[in-house]
Amino acid sequence: MKRTAIAIALAGLMVGGAAIGSSHREAPLITKSPKVDNTDFYMFRSYEEGRSGYVTLLANFQPFQDPFGGPNYFLMDEEALYAIHIDNDGDAKPDKSFYFRFFNEPRNFTIPAGGKDIPIPLSNIGQFGADSEANLNVNERYLLVSKERGDRARVARNMSTGGIFFHKPFDNIGNKSIPDYAEYANDHIATAGLHGCAGESRVFVGQRKEGFSVNVGEVFDLINTNPVGPRDGEENALADKNVTTIAMEVPIACLTDGSPIIGAWTTAHLPNRHGHLEQVSRLSAPLVNEVIIGLPDKDRFNGSQPKWDGKFAKYVTNPSLPELIQALYPSVTAPNLFPRTDLVAAFLTGIEGLNQPANVQPAEMMRLNTSIAPVAPAEQSNLGVLGGDTAGFPNGRRPGDDVVDIELRVAMGVLLPEDVAPSGQLPYTDGAIVSATDFLDTFPYLNTPIPGSPSENY
Repeated sequence: MKRTAIAIALAGLMVGGAAIGSSHREAPLITKSPKVDNTDFYMFRSYEEGRSGYVTLLANFQPFQDPFGGPNYFLMDEEALYAIHIDNDGDAKPDKSFYFRFFNEPRNFTIPAGGKDIPIPLSNIGQFGADSEANLNVNERYLLVSKERGDRARVARNMSTGGIFFHKPFDNIGNKSIPDYAEYANDHIATAGLHGCAGESRVFVGQRKEGFSVNVGEVFDLINTNPVGPRDGEENALADKNVTTIAMEVPIACLTDGSPIIGAWTTAHLPNRHGHLEQVSRLSAPLVNEVIIGLPDKDRFNGSQPKWDGKFAKYVTNPSLPELIQALYPSVTAPNLFPRTDLVAAFLTGIEGLNQPANVQPAEMMRLNTSIAPVAPAEQSNLGVLGGDTAGFPNGRRPGDDVVDIELRVAMGVLLPEDVAPSGQLPYTDGAIVSATDFLDTFPYLNTPIPGSPSENY
């Protein structure tokens, strides 16, 4: 069984080159495959006490999870390959990749009914938690495989158990089934031994409370809100949702190579009709495919690699979002500078003197200068670099960075002089505020998911 699982996982890693053909339901095709819909990506110097020598990577999948979404809840896709890629030399190609492959094994519990043993329809047959999963009807396991450019794929070791499989906690069914979900989930944080990495990494895959804050309904209804109103004047439409998180914490030295600046993005892959894995989702900086890439190219962007991003450059140099905002709110004026070199820096190259690598190849990815020290949650600015906090977005992204407000302000020209962006200094907002103190200050940082029961939880 173990050899078969490894073979399946490694076969799935053949996704380079020709095999590869915040972001909630952002493209037409991905709406058909919610299990591989990558919703948000975070990358930051760990600010948990004693962990500043690490980088935390969080990749969220499966948007809009209702806590009560049983009886099957939100298992990961066994046919899919999920990945996080690192570029540490600025050439827009992955130098290190981490792949996740999932195995969902039903136990097929039965119960006597009229003299016959009948399989139950539920995911558990009784209470379970950190002490025992004996009553859990589905066992979720995964393999973590790392690959460096020019080297073969290597299976990570689970240093917590001595084996190669890691275990995923089941989703938060409710308080009767799992009385202490936080303890149960924390029991699944494992230490991972990555090939070629001198330090020990941590890994966790499991359900979390949705961390992205956005007034999503009104934003997509032709910005049916005041874009320069109070930052906390609207509801976060995702406040009662959960999400599935792939979380890693890796020593900085295992990700960098000479330069302290790294770039990263996430992908997900599914078998196509020929049985080859094909990339169907891609994400790094939030909202790029949702509000920057035009409708005809959304699926192409999800299937593309950063090294090919020149074909999408027009959406950054000549963005449509500012013009839409001006058309909907004539009292504000979109920037009249083209090409938008400020957006090229923010989205494609990194910002010079902050997180732009030497000899950078322009490509859309999240970039992090790992030499910048982390900031404790109470001192973080939720406007990141715009708020004077260079440890925040767009130098990586932390859970408490209010990326919607930041990107609205950058799009409308906050980085440009007033003569080309006369409305650039207005406090644009979607009205759904977020801050670092809303989250955990320990790995995996995103909060315990909302239980499906009792109903007053949502």
